[in-house]
Order: sequence, then C-alpha cells, then structure tokens
Amino acid sequence: MILKRNVLALALASVGFCAASVSYAATPQVSSNASGKTNGPDTPAQDTNTTSTAQAKAKAKKDAQAKDLQAITVTGFSRSVETSIDIKRDADTIQDVITAADIGGLPDVSISDALTRLPGVSAERIDGESSAIDIRGLSGDFIETTLDGREQAATSGSRVTEFDQYPSELITQAAVYKSPKASLIEGGVAGTVAMDTANPLDNAKQYSGVLNMRGSYNDRANETVGAHSKGYRVSASFQGKFLNDTLGAAVGFASLYQPHVADQFNGLAYNGNKDLNGDGTNEYTSEGFELQQNGGMLRRNGYMGVLQWKPNDSFELKADGFYSQFKNNSSGRGFRVKTLSDGDITDPLIFANGAMAGGTVSSNPRLNPDGSRQDPWFTVQTTSDDNTLKTSVLSGGLNAKWTFGGWTIASDVGYSRAKSDFYNGVTWGLLYDNINSAHPVVADDESVNYRLNGLNPATVSFNKDYTDLSRMGLGKAGVYPYNYKDESKSFKTDVRYDFVDNSFLSAIEGGVRYARRTYNADRSAFEYGNDFGQYQAGQEPLALDPSNAQKVCFKGNLSSFPCFLSINTAAVLAAHGITPTPLKSWQNNWTMIQSAEVDEHISSGYVMADIDTRVGDRSLTGNIGVRVVHTSQYSNGLQQIGSGQGEAITDQVGVTSTDYIHVRRGKSYTDYLPSLNLNYHLDDNNQLRFAAAKVMSRPPLNKMLTGSGSWIDGNKYNMWGNTSPFLDPFYAKQYDLSFEHYLPDSSGAFSAAVFYKHIDSFIENYTIDPFDFAAAGIQVPINPATQQPYANGQYQTAINNTKGGYVRGVELSYSQVMKFLPGAWSGLGFAGSYSYSQSAVTSTSNLGGASQKIGLPGLSPKVINGTLFYNLGGFDTRFSVRHRSRFVSSQMAIDSQLVYYAPETVADFQASYAFNNGMSVLFQVNNVTDQPTRTYFGSPLQTGTLQWFGRQYYVGFTYAL
Repeated sequence: MILKRNVLALALASVGFCAASVSYAATPQVSSNASGKTNGPDTPAQDTNTTSTAQAKAKAKKDAQAKDLQAITVTGFSRSVETSIDIKRDADTIQDVITAADIGGLPDVSISDALTRLPGVSAERIDGESSAIDIRGLSGDFIETTLDGREQAATSGSRVTEFDQYPSELITQAAVYKSPKASLIEGGVAGTVAMDTANPLDNAKQYSGVLNMRGSYNDRANETVGAHSKGYRVSASFQGKFLNDTLGAAVGFASLYQPHVADQFNGLAYNGNKDLNGDGTNEYTSEGFELQQNGGMLRRNGYMGVLQWKPNDSFELKADGFYSQFKNNSSGRGFRVKTLSDGDITDPLIFANGAMAGGTVSSNPRLNPDGSRQDPWFTVQTTSDDNTLKTSVLSGGLNAKWTFGGWTIASDVGYSRAKSDFYNGVTWGLLYDNINSAHPVVADDESVNYRLNGLNPATVSFNKDYTDLSRMGLGKAGVYPYNYKDESKSFKTDVRYDFVDNSFLSAIEGGVRYARRTYNADRSAFEYGNDFGQYQAGQEPLALDPSNAQKVCFKGNLSSFPCFLSINTAAVLAAHGITPTPLKSWQNNWTMIQSAEVDEHISSGYVMADIDTRVGDRSLTGNIGVRVVHTSQYSNGLQQIGSGQGEAITDQVGVTSTDYIHVRRGKSYTDYLPSLNLNYHLDDNNQLRFAAAKVMSRPPLNKMLTGSGSWIDGNKYNMWGNTSPFLDPFYAKQYDLSFEHYLPDSSGAFSAAVFYKHIDSFIENYTIDPFDFAAAGIQVPINPATQQPYANGQYQTAINNTKGGYVRGVELSYSQVMKFLPGAWSGLGFAGSYSYSQSAVTSTSNLGGASQKIGLPGLSPKVINGTLFYNLGGFDTRFSVRHRSRFVSSQMAIDSQLVYYAPETVADFQASYAFNNGMSVLFQVNNVTDQPTRTYFGSPLQTGTLQWFGRQYYVGFTYAL
C-alpha cells in the first residue's frame, strides 16, 4: 500500500519538521491495483473505474483501510513510523521504507542520514557528514540507486552513490529493497535504494506552500584557523492542482551553507623495513604521519520540479526534474613527517608485532662523493593544502501511462548526469639553511620524537622551529585535478495485465529497457619545486613573509602539538609571477594514461507474474520472474608501447610522443537473473516472507579504464594500470527469510529476518607474471636489437578473483507508538533495530607491517540504531542513536589505504513546537557527544586517523500556508 503524500507532508519534507502541523493535512490516499492488492512504491496504480469483481473487492479494501487511517490522529514522528509500517506490510518484496514525514522530521542534512535509521544500513562519515552507505555489510559498489525509477549517475568517480548530494527536503520517500524482483533495474547485490519525488495530483489540498529557515553553529570551528562556525539552511516548496484537478505542479528549493572542521592526526601505512634494534630481523616502519587542522565550508543548492497531467482515468503524463549542485572548499594546515625509514632511528619503541610505535628519527647528513645527500628522503614538511570539490547531479525524464480494461502500459524516457571536479592543491613548506640565498639548501639536521598512543593522539615534538620565516620556504606546490563525468540515457516500456477471478495469478507483466552509460575520467597536473628539497634549476624554493604566511597553533585535542606556518600558496606563487595551470603531459605520463573513457550499452527485458492464491486456508502472495540483461562494455584509452613504435600524440604542453597508441578494448555478455518473492499471510497481523534471487552489480567504472603504462626489463615487456575493461560483474545468489508481526492500528511492528548471500568473486589488483599479451589482443612492441616482439613480462591489472564467499546475518527491528499508555504518555514511542552480519570473505593486507587477513570492506558485524520519540499536541521531540562496530574501509591519506575503523556511536537530538497559526520552531543538535572517527592498521595500537568534527547546532522556524 502506498500512502500518497498530501501537500503538507511535502512541505514538511521540504522544511525538515515533523511537528503537529501535520495534523492539518487530509488523510493520505491509498492506491490499489485491480487485483485488490495495494501497490508497492514502484508499482503503477490501476484503473478502479471498471466494474470487475476484483476491482470491487479492491475498492472495498481501500475504503476499509481509509476508515482505519481516519481513526488514527497521530502527528510528527509517530505518524511517520505508522506510515512506514503500512508500506512495509503491503510491499511485495522484503524492504524498509522512510516516508517524507520521517525524512523531513529530523531534519536530516541528506538522505544518507535518514537511511542509516533503517535496519542493516550504515554510513561512513566524511567531514563529519554521512555520504555513501553500506547495506547488510556490503559497500556502495554493491548498491543500485534510482530516483523516480531511473538509475542514477554517480559523482564518486565510480558507481558509488554519494547520498549527501540529495537534500532530504526534496525527497518524499526512500525505500531500500533487500530482495529484488524482475521489474527492478539490476545492479543491487546489497540492495536497491529507490528515492521518489512528489506526485502533486495526490495532494489533499488545492494549494500549499512552506518556507523554512534555520541557522547552524559548529562548536569546534574556533580551533581551526580560517574556519567558519556559522551556517544556514533555507528551503521552500509549493504544490498546486489546476484545471479541475487534472494538472498538478510541484516545485522545491533547498539551500545548505554549512561549516565543517576536523582536527586530525593521520598515521600512514607501514611500508618500510629496517633492523631497528640490531637483532638481525627487520622491523616495520611507517611512511610517516600528519598533524592537521582541517576546515571548510560546503554549499549545496537543490531544485526539484514536477508537472503532472491526468485528463482522465485512462491516461497520465508526468515530467519531473531534479538538480543538485554541491561545492566543498576545504583546507588542511599542519605537519607531514615523511619516510621515517630513511632517517637515523634511535631509541625505537617496537610493538610485539614488529611495528615501530615511536622513537627519535633524525636526518641522515651523510654525503655522496659529489656532495649530495645519500638519503635525503626523511623530512619534516608543513602542509598548506587547499581543496575544492564541485559536483552536480541532474536527473529527470518524461513518463506516460495508459490504462484500459485490465491493461496498463507505461513508458519512460530518462536522463541522469553526474559531474565531479576535484581540485587538489598541495603545498610543502620546508626548512632551509638560508631561504634567502640564491640556491637554498634544505636543512640536514632535523629530528622528530614521537610515540603513538593507540586511539588517542600521539605525542610529537621537533628539534626545530617551523615558524621561522628566515628559514622556512615554499618547497613545492602541486595542483592535481580529478575530473569525472558520468552520464546515463535510458528508455523503458512496461506492460501489465491484471487478471479477473484468477485463482493463482493476479497479474502478469513484462518490459524492456535500453540504457547507454558513458564515463569520462580526466587527469592533469601542475607541479613546482620538490617536496624533499632536491629541486631543479629554475624551480628554487620561494621565500615567505608575514603577508603570505602566519603562525598557527593547535587547539583542542591536538593542543600539545607544535605550532606551524600556514602558507597562502596562491599569494606566494602570484608574487613570483607563477600561475598554476594543470595540464596533461608526457612528463607526468600518468595524466595521459589515466584520462580515459568507458562506454556501456545495456539492453534488458523481463517477465514477471504476480502471485495471489491460497495455500490451505491462508493467503499467499508474491511474484516470480526473470530478468535478462545484455551488457556491452568497452573502454578507450592509451597504451604505452615505447621505442617510438606508437602514434604521434601531442600533449597539452606541446610535446609530441610516439611511444603510445590509442586502444579500445572490452567485451559483451548476457546474464539471466531469476527472482522469487513469497509472502505467506499467517493471519491479519503476521506474515512469513521468503525470497531467492540471482543478482549482479557491475564493476566500478574507474576500474574498467583501459589506459596502461609500460616498461622494458631486459627483453621483457611489462605493463601497469591496475584497471581492466574485461572485468566481470559481481554475481551473487541470495536467500532471505523474514517474519513480520504488526500491532493493531499500525501502531507498531516487529520483524526478524535472516539472509544469506554467496558472492562469486571480488575485484582485486593483481600482478600476472608472465602474461600472454598477444593472446589477450594486446600489442607488444618490437625489440630493435632482435627485430622480434619483446618476451612476455608482468601485467599489473585488475581481475575478478575466485575467492568469493558468503555474507550472512540476522536483522531485528521493533517500533511502536505507545497508544496503550494513559493520558499524555500515549505520545511516547520507540523505533530501533539490531543487525548482525558475518562473512568468510577476507583479503591480505600488509599496510600494518606483517601480512594479515582483513575483513570484507564495509562490513560491521553489529549495526544498531534506536530512536526514542515523544509527541504531545504541538510538541514533538526525539533522541536518536546509531552504532556500528568496527569495519574495514579505505581512507585517503597520501595514498588511499585500507584501514580498520573503530566502533562508533553517533547521537542526535531534536525538539520542535508547532503553533496553531502554521508557525513551527525547532532546536536540534547533531553529534551530541562529539563522536570522533578513529582508524588503525594491524592493531588498535597502530594509529591510523583520529578526527573530531564537533557538534552541529540548529535553531530555526517554519511557516506553512
């Protein structure tokens, strides 16, 4: 059953309140199909004007449900809980749902925050905000996302949807499908997230509009230089029905301007080996560590528009569009200590696993015969990094639906485009003997004393003053843009026929879909100087002065760390007539190799039967079907041949190389994906569900690029790239069993579910040595010395390994509005869930030193969330907590590295009050306990990242017409 959102419910979604103003809305409408079963979120409603027996039964059922709903006079979060219960109860798959009142009621910064309140759903925080999500222990690579039924392009540079791109104010409903059906777009091994915008003709009121404004404050912003503490959120919406309720229009706007901060200690991977204590055995040394203040400001503007025309009960035309633009300016200021193993190490502290936990590391001043340093790579750098991320998502389409007799035909033309431009600006400040000399020499007597402290900040001290303007200089400046464009164009048609008086099937449907998805990656670079002081002539270090460098000291949790210079890189470069212009060049050949594109053509079709029969004296409903998918995937890029045997290709600097050739590689394949969903109705309040399916998720787009570099080793030709257009999708077979118990009057529900997925393979970087290049259709250059092709060497690529495995678990959820309590206590309620997952899938990591088995990325064995809420008259409040146990995921340091994330518990609070004149006021605190993000390597003692984001406060109001 779908409870159609009325005008005020959309308004609440737009402004983020779930206060008592909801009570002004009329009773939600219920949509039933001709068979008498209510429709799920993606099932088109059927014509109810015919006079068949089945349709008469449907009308009677609809009237009874409406009568039951009219008896419920709840508001706020309580109403949201009951609405979600009804949708879950009547769905034809195993799914969990958040309705508009729920999403608007937190109010959440994005849909990601709202989704984490569902069983088995968790998120990783970036800059303190939820972004990509995990479902049942599987990361975003395994999740399909749709908006109004259309597949969404992604801003992540892969297929992972970054849900912070979607303002919660503009989404009326979000469902997480945990069991698929044939009519759903393929791609969700973990699950499918289906978001929906408004249907204005379903509104109860003729016209409605809402304005919301609220200010925000971050209580850690004063600890970070240049950070802002104050922000705001503004949103507005309007819906109306015209021409005798045959034409509907809805528009919405949401704007976010919010500061973010993160005091940070960041440990780097243990990639060095050195005998530290003279016992003849090498210990593991870290690449180094970073001490940083991170701050920034994110801006997001979202727009939504819907135009719906329904001149009669047989035809409906709907056009909808969504656009979101996101900009995040951020900075990182502090220290980076690099390459510890290249320094002289004294008094080392060594963990039991052989990893170095601390000691004193000093410069190695020994010289080569030509006067150069033997080991110049240990260094202490000050960092002044400035990053800008600009992303946008555009999605929309046109949908037409015809209904006649028992037939329904729906056609849809859709478009989705995502763009991401990440400008990574990096500055290294170095200490020199005399920065004002003609050719400054980097200091060779630096040392650092440090000691890790597990999941707490390390102790760090230096022997030099890194705020001395007479010695500090800008050693290197680099700009490294990452530009991605992901675009999807699609067309689909679905046909459904509803049976009359069929004892086994209620309907049969089928459809076809064609989509073309193109992905472009573009890399470039600008570099000046050298980050270890080994600069070339003409790129000497640049002196600093008080106008472009200021002394900054750490505060808060990192207040014991030394002070540093914050450098205004743009001002320093401008003062010396240098304009950073990133280009693709053969000098940085990776910029040419990693600039490539992927082209996918997807043709699919399905047939599905809806089951509605009786087994014994009980009702059995569900569906059975199969989806057939043909995929053609190819990538265009460059392959390095060498020896001048390639094409003449000119880079953006004007240099022409003949060492590369253009290549286009890929493959086609066809998949058959059967699915079954059964719902056995034990009685009116108890259901037993079973689902089984074969599912697939396509490889990450950035892992399908064909660009590759090469090198010659003797008579062997070797290639590197760690990507491949020949990758297979992730395939899995999955089984679900769920028991659901519903309390009277939709006041609560309890469910217990078990699931099992067996994933055939995962993608990993792998070196094949030797590799038969010719057999794979890869050109091998000619050895000029022998006039024969070089022999096969190694190929560093990405492959589908054969180390698949299971992911299994259990989910428990319980929600109830305590209507049975006396008087004012009847407004009390609770909603929560517990999920436990485990997997046999492991991989090997040596980032902590010794090789060890690590778990499946994204899988937290335990995910718990709970919300205690209360509603009385116009007062509505709630306290929410979400917890996830440790999990493995990647973090971005100097390079991306897999680490363990420590358990975390995040709490949020909200209180609001609605007056009788349409005005509501709200107070909210996110991250009440200032929960940090903490990561580590092989052991919790080997510190990874420690980040504190601060509490975010909101105060605001809403006015609803």
